[in-house]
Amino acid sequence: MRITNRVHRTPAAPAGRATRSVRGLVLACAAAAAVLTGCSMEEATCGGGEYPVLSVGGTGSACVPNGEEPPEGYTRYPEGKVPEHVGDKWDTYWRTHTVDEHGRIVEVPEGG
Repeated sequence: MRITNRVHRTPAAPAGRATRSVRGLVLACAAAAAVLTGCSMEEATCGGGEYPVLSVGGTGSACVPNGEEPPEGYTRYPEGKVPEHVGDKWDTYWRTHTVDEHGRIVEVPEGG
């Protein structure tokens, strides 16, 4: 009788493949967490507990704590035209428009 000492092993996966698998798993988990928690990749105009205000006669803006009035020289955005995220429709609009001292929406002169 002949005895042989053979051990069958599966070849080890190359290191690059394992790294890619872990990286892919991490990215998939992060994406799933963002979708399931309702997280947005967009940057909010203001933080929680604040609302955005527009400088009168200019394109500047600021954030004011809820329940407080805008500081002097600032006003609330007109209803329905409040930017919520950086780069959204109203954020882009207010880069070229402002509210004058009478509350009218006007275009900002170029370079203004």
